[in-house]
Amino acid sequence: MVKPLLFSFLTILFIFFHFSGNSQVSKSGPIINDFGKVYKIENPDFKIHVDKEYKAVIDVTGKPDSHSQRNPLIETAARFLNMHAQSGVPAEKLKVALVVHGAASKDVISNEAYQKRYGKDNPNTKLIKSLLQTEVPVIICGQSVTYHKIEKSDLIDGVQMALSAMTALVHLQGEGYQLIKF
Repeated sequence: MVKPLLFSFLTILFIFFHFSGNSQVSKSGPIINDFGKVYKIENPDFKIHVDKEYKAVIDVTGKPDSHSQRNPLIETAARFLNMHAQSGVPAEKLKVALVVHGAASKDVISNEAYQKRYGKDNPNTKLIKSLLQTEVPVIICGQSVTYHKIEKSDLIDGVQMALSAMTALVHLQGEGYQLIKF
């Protein structure tokens, strides 16, 4: 009775360790180290061109369900940078900008302003600051700021206010940025 149980147990352990060792693990970096985890894709059919310049503007209008959750649409910028850098595209060939508006406007206000409004720390602050330190422009819609009664002084330092999200999106696309909208 003990041998069949031991054999079953060892078989289960073998299967667990065999498959867990082969499973993909996502990782962040090398550009944004604390955010933007991605999976390595071996030998994709649609090949990446490591000598090409990649310019993307991410349209961020959605918000998470909870004021305690980080906005995954903002983290898309970190994912874009890390995924391409991990795949061999030099950092100087990667350009990303965020245009934030609508319900997502709250996600780029300072921690102090967020605490006053929602009684919690802004879960996006560290991510926004990491993106800004990496020279990712974070642009907020002036129309959304006014509609949501956000003061310019409430914004995280470095966040730029535009006349509108539409204006910023048109301008950036005119500079060769390709629109990413989810």
